[in-house]
Amino acid sequence: MATRIFSIANQKGGSGKTTLTMNLAAGLNKRGRTLVIDADPQGSASQWSGSADEQNPFPVSVISVSGNLTHEVNRFSNDYEYVVIDCPPTLETENTTKAMVAADTILIPVLPSPVDLWASIRLANTIEQIKQIKPDLRAHLIVNQLEPRSALSRAMKDALEEFDIPALTTSLRRRAIYRNVAIEGSSVYCAGKVAQPAVDEIEQIIEEVL
Repeated sequence: MATRIFSIANQKGGSGKTTLTMNLAAGLNKRGRTLVIDADPQGSASQWSGSADEQNPFPVSVISVSGNLTHEVNRFSNDYEYVVIDCPPTLETENTTKAMVAADTILIPVLPSPVDLWASIRLANTIEQIKQIKPDLRAHLIVNQLEPRSALSRAMKDALEEFDIPALTTSLRRRAIYRNVAIEGSSVYCAGKVAQPAVDEIEQIIEEVL
């Protein structure tokens, strides 16, 4: 089985990029050996895994990369079935483009407001350019922090329909458990019954993208 590479990208801060990266990786790790590459200069994924209790380490290996991302992906990918890259929160760095070029699938978390979606237009344009040289590249939006008792607004639905990148059917709800497991350096898969609705969301996302 060839290594599947996922890049989690959005140039807008606060979109939930690292939350998706770490929980997606934890779910993929149940299917095959998984690696997280922390390419974000802020080092959020590394800080997340570093917060884990020594007796209960984060279940997925996390490496930080600030140099040549392409070299690191090539060096490690043969040892893993899945690689998840937490991209820099900007399009101004070379590693963001390299991460997207390396990927089979790009996942873009966006907050449930048209303003936040429109902020991703430049990212969508970059992905379209990459598809010119990599036509099999898949890209999906994931609506994040959707309020549990609310549906998408009509304005957001209209904005999603106008966007060139399709949205996954599954959304991530706004749940305290996602914040809690970040503090603990864990994932929703390790948080017991209280986290089951969040686990179900991540599982549904994985089923959609695999």
